[in-house]
Amino acid sequence: MTTTQWQTRWQQVMLNNYGTPALALMSGNGMRVTDADGTEYLDFLAGIAVNALGHAHPAIADAISKQARELIHVSNLAIHPKAVELAEKLVELTGWNARVFFSQDGATANEAALKIARRYGYQRKPDGSKLRIVAMHNAFHGRTMGALAVTGNPAKRDPFAPFGLDVTFVEYGNVDAVRAVMADDVVAVITESTQGEGGMVVPPAGFLAALRDLTREFDALLIVDEVQSGVGRTGAWFASTAAGITPDIMTLAKGLAGGMPLGAILVTGDAICAMQPGDHGTTFGGNPVSCAAALAVIDTIERDNLLEHVQQMTDHLMTAIAGITHPLVTGVRGSGLWIGIQLAEPKASAIEAAMRAHGVIVNAVKPDVIRLAPPLIVQPADIDAFIHTFTIALGEVA
Repeated sequence: MTTTQWQTRWQQVMLNNYGTPALALMSGNGMRVTDADGTEYLDFLAGIAVNALGHAHPAIADAISKQARELIHVSNLAIHPKAVELAEKLVELTGWNARVFFSQDGATANEAALKIARRYGYQRKPDGSKLRIVAMHNAFHGRTMGALAVTGNPAKRDPFAPFGLDVTFVEYGNVDAVRAVMADDVVAVITESTQGEGGMVVPPAGFLAALRDLTREFDALLIVDEVQSGVGRTGAWFASTAAGITPDIMTLAKGLAGGMPLGAILVTGDAICAMQPGDHGTTFGGNPVSCAAALAVIDTIERDNLLEHVQQMTDHLMTAIAGITHPLVTGVRGSGLWIGIQLAEPKASAIEAAMRAHGVIVNAVKPDVIRLAPPLIVQPADIDAFIHTFTIALGEVA
C-alpha cells in the first residue's frame, strides 16, 4: 500500500486530533526510516526525542524479545525484577536518596508529580491553604488535565479549562518573577530544564539552582520536568544533576525506554512520604517489557560512551548550523542534541516540508523555530547530510 492509501484509511478511522500525518513509516534502522512508498529518510527528530538509540537497535530489540518470552505483564499487585533493577539504576545514576514510580509516559509522570505535591500540601497545612503551584509561561507538561493545568500555552490549555488547580504562571527563566509570586501558600514550582515544545528556550545559567533555593525557603517542592531532556539527551544523564541540584521530584519519559512506552518519577526528601498505599497507581506503568528496554538503553549509553559522543556531536552540529549564512537563519540554541534553529520569518512548516521532500525529518515546533532531536547515535556524516539538505531547503523556501 502507498502512503496515500494509508492516509485514506487513517482518515476513515482515526480521530482528527493529529490531522493526517504526512508520513506512513514502515521500517527503520539506525538513523533512517522507510515509508510506505519505499522512500528513505534521515531521522533528525527520533520520534520527538524518543528513539534515543535510533531505530531497531539490536540491544533494545533483543531485550524486548527476551522479556516478552518470559513475562509481559504482572499488574501492580506483584514485584517483577526489571522494575526493581531499573529503579535501582536510575537512583544510582542520580546519586540521590530517591524513590521511583513508573508511569506510561511523560504526561502521566507529571500527573503523579502533581498528586504528590497536593498530598504534600495537605500534610503541611491540612486546611488546604498550601496548594498553589507556580508554573512557567510557554511551558508544556502534557495533554492530560493535571499536566495541562500547568502548561503555560493558552492555545493548548484554555479550551479545556477550568482544571481545579490553583496555578500562577510566570516568565520562564526569570528568577525575580518567580520570587515575586512565592508565598507560604505555594506547594510546588514546576519547570522544564529547557522548554522543548515552547521552542527550545534555554534558561539563564543558574536558573534551576535559584529555583531550588527559593522552594526550600518557602517549604515548597521543586518539580523538574525532564521528560525530553533526561537520559542523555543533553550530554549528561539528567539536566538536573548537570546543574548540580537535587529536585524534590524529577519526571522522565521519552528516550527512557528507547521507543517503548515508559515514564518515571524520582522523588527525594520529605516528598517521599507524601504518597501512601492506595493514593496512586497505574495498570501499565513499569511494564516488564518497557523496563527491560530501558535497562538496555542505559547499558548501551554506558557501554558505548554515548554521553561523551553526544557532547562531541552537539559541538559539531551547533558549529555547523552557526556557520550557515542565510538571512532566514537568525540563531541556534539548545541543550545537547536538543536544538532549536531560530528563523527570521514564520517559515518553519515550509522548511519541514521541503526537508521531508529531500529525505530528512525535522520538526516545526513553532512557526519560526525548527526543532532537532536526532538519535544519540548520530554520526558526523549524518550531521553533514542534514546541513547540506537544510541549506537546500532554505534556498527553496526563502
